[in-house]
Amino acid sequence: MGKCYPTVSEEYQKAVEKCKRKLRGLIAEKHCAPLMLRLAWHSAGTFDVNTKTGGPFGTIRHPDELAHGANNGLDIAVRLLEPLKEQFPNLSYADFYQLAGVVAVEVTGGPEVPFHPGRPDKSDPPPEGRLPDATKGSDHLRDVFGHMGLSDKDIVALSGGHTLGRCHKERSGFEGPWTPNPLVFDNSYFKELLSGEKEGLIQLPSDKTLLEDPVFRPLVEKYAADEDAFFADYAEAHLKLSELGFADAD
Repeated sequence: MGKCYPTVSEEYQKAVEKCKRKLRGLIAEKHCAPLMLRLAWHSAGTFDVNTKTGGPFGTIRHPDELAHGANNGLDIAVRLLEPLKEQFPNLSYADFYQLAGVVAVEVTGGPEVPFHPGRPDKSDPPPEGRLPDATKGSDHLRDVFGHMGLSDKDIVALSGGHTLGRCHKERSGFEGPWTPNPLVFDNSYFKELLSGEKEGLIQLPSDKTLLEDPVFRPLVEKYAADEDAFFADYAEAHLKLSELGFADAD
C-alpha cells in the first residue's frame, strides 16, 4: 500500500525548492532549527485517526491553536517565518511549516526526510489536549501517538529529535537542553539517556519512561549504539508524522 499524493504544478514545485533554500539560510542565521522542528511536530501531531481531524494543515498559525498550553513559544516561530512566507504566496502554510521542519533536521546534520508537497490549508484548529505531556509515562505516550496512528518505534525515534533544542521554564516548566550540543542532530539524546542524569542536562519523565518500558528500552539501546539505524527510523517516523491525514493510501 503506497500513498497517492496530489499533483502540484511545476511552478509550485519550483517554489518549494526555492523556499527550501531560503529556509536553510534563515534557520542557519537565526539558529532556530529546534523551534522550527517543534512547530512542524506540533502542527502535525494533533491528527486523530478516528475523526480524521487535526494534522499538518497550517491551522497552528491561528491564535486559538497557538494559545494551547503545549504550543507556548511557538508564536515566535510563526512570526519569524512570516516574512519568508510572504515571498511565497502560492505555497500553503501547511506545506511551508512542514518544509521548515524537514530543513531544520537537514541543516543540523540529521537525515534527509522526504518531502511531498500538496497539503491544503484548513481553517478549523483541533481541540486542545492532543499533544504529548512531558510529565507522563509510557501509557500516555502510546495513547497520544496511537491517536495519531504512530507505532512504538515511531515514538522512540521521534523522541530522539530532542537531540535538538532545550526546554524553557516559562514555556514548559522545565529548563535546559537534553544534549551538550542542542544545535546538532545526532544520536546523543539516546547516549545521554542511558548514561544517567548529568549537571546542566535535562531528562523529562517522558524521556525516562523510554528506559523503563520493556519495548521502548531496546530501541533506545539500539539507537545509542547505531546512529545510522536511528537516522533511518527517524526519517521514516518524521515522514509519517508530517503526512498524517495527507494523501490517501492507494
